[in-house]
Amino acid sequence: MKKNDKYVCLGCGYIYDPAKGDRKQGVPEGVGFNDLPPEWKCPLCKIRKEAFRVW
Repeated sequence: MKKNDKYVCLGCGYIYDPAKGDRKQGVPEGVGFNDLPPEWKCPLCKIRKEAFRVW
């Protein structure tokens, strides 16, 4: 897995893109998926990050 890999939520299909980050939850651009805080959840369906897979 690479820092710039995109990850897809298995619950709703949301794609986390490190190039975009997650502004809703205060994650700036350039933060890799593995560097997200453990409490981070999908911004759409609130599923935990363990339910994401490389896209």
